[in-house]
Amino acid sequence: MYPRTMWGGICVMNNRRLIDTEKLLNIGISLSTEKDPNRLLLTILEAAMDITRCDGGTLYILNETSLVFKIMITRSINIHKGGDGESINLPSVALCPENVCARAALERSLINVPDVYNDPRFDFSGPRKYDTITGYKTTSMLVVPMQDDQGQAIGVLQLINAKDRKGATIPFDPALQSVVLSLASQAAIRLTNMNYSVEITNLLNSFVRVMSVAIDARSPYNANHTRNMALYGEHFLQWLSLSDNPWQFTESEKHQFLMSVWLHDVGKLVIPLEIMDKESRLGAALIHVEHRLQTIGYLNRIALLNGQISSGEYDEQSNRLVQAKALIAKVNTVGFLSDELLAQIDELAERTYEDENGEVHPWLTQEEHHSLSVRKGTLTQEERSIIESHAVMTKKLLDEMKFSRSYAYVPIWAAAHHEFLNGKGYPLGMKGEEIPREVRLLTILDIFDALTARDRPYKPALPIERSLQILEEMEQHGQIDGEILALFIQSRAWE
Repeated sequence: MYPRTMWGGICVMNNRRLIDTEKLLNIGISLSTEKDPNRLLLTILEAAMDITRCDGGTLYILNETSLVFKIMITRSINIHKGGDGESINLPSVALCPENVCARAALERSLINVPDVYNDPRFDFSGPRKYDTITGYKTTSMLVVPMQDDQGQAIGVLQLINAKDRKGATIPFDPALQSVVLSLASQAAIRLTNMNYSVEITNLLNSFVRVMSVAIDARSPYNANHTRNMALYGEHFLQWLSLSDNPWQFTESEKHQFLMSVWLHDVGKLVIPLEIMDKESRLGAALIHVEHRLQTIGYLNRIALLNGQISSGEYDEQSNRLVQAKALIAKVNTVGFLSDELLAQIDELAERTYEDENGEVHPWLTQEEHHSLSVRKGTLTQEERSIIESHAVMTKKLLDEMKFSRSYAYVPIWAAAHHEFLNGKGYPLGMKGEEIPREVRLLTILDIFDALTARDRPYKPALPIERSLQILEEMEQHGQIDGEILALFIQSRAWE
């Protein structure tokens, strides 16, 4: 008698079985660590062939109506198709019970055929035709369903021509059936989990894109911003991967970076549109100023008709109103407010008028005066603070999403895209090495698109060359990373 031990239901009878047990351990490790679906399928098939010591094998994946060829191997005649190798140009196998592989999938049962040429249970015209074409001789066959943890078949292993130690074809050993069935089941569960992971990732990516579309769609002035940045990012990463630059992104880092791009402005969901879309210093308040000046004109006309003012005084007031309207129209949209224009706005804000009840009102309210006094751009400091709060809100919203470890950096990178190396960015005032390289790249993409965009309310689109000059000036002022900017320019990712 040989000494017997047990491992996972497998009897270890002698040295040969001990080797098989070690092989199974290694196969189990491979199944649990392999991340590529094609390599996983190849591992499954080759492992089953090694365990049963057979010459050929085919792995099928089950879809709704048929079994699809994924991998075919016949070692003795050097055939290897499918997987990462040659494609398989064969029609799928219909789910008819006359076909042995279809029966195994439909009934989720293992089928052992000692001799396909002498088995009336199934239609073996396919293997016989294959034998005629190739000169091969199919004899024994073991067909194993691949069942997941719900008992559902997701595929089939078809093993062909078991061999003895001398290389002669023999029937498949029934003692190995449970081992192969267990292997197929473990592999099916692993493959199902991988598919779940892919589906979840695809769902997450779809959700992220929907979110970014919703953000951009809130404002016609932001409609293409995120999409453009993602395109620049993809082009840059492709270029970088083909370069000899030591800075290379892993696949995980690529996914995290691009997701950070798609989500970098998610905090803008809470920013009021009247601020985010503010085209001029007064914005929506312009109509109130225009109505007020029009009212002052009407009051002057009434005063003239009532004899309260002379025609000369009326003409003077009318001229002042015309000048005021022209001044407001100019200041409302001018790029930079000069000292002269600011002084004129201050003087205008000091003017008052009396309404029909004798109450005194200013030509400009404090809020309107404040808005018209903005030196550069269209936003007051208070409005700019609200806009800048989107970075903080981005972090808060993304932290609530509870990203997995594979996407752990997304909230950090996405929320930091307005940080500058000199510490003068926001929201945290990070500086230097505190800012990851991925964030530095994200910042450059964001600024580049802002400069070249044709849909911004507060400025015209700039040519590419001028935009790059501005980025270089920002690098000279210590705001952005010069090395990454140089790589971005070399990549010409915008083309």
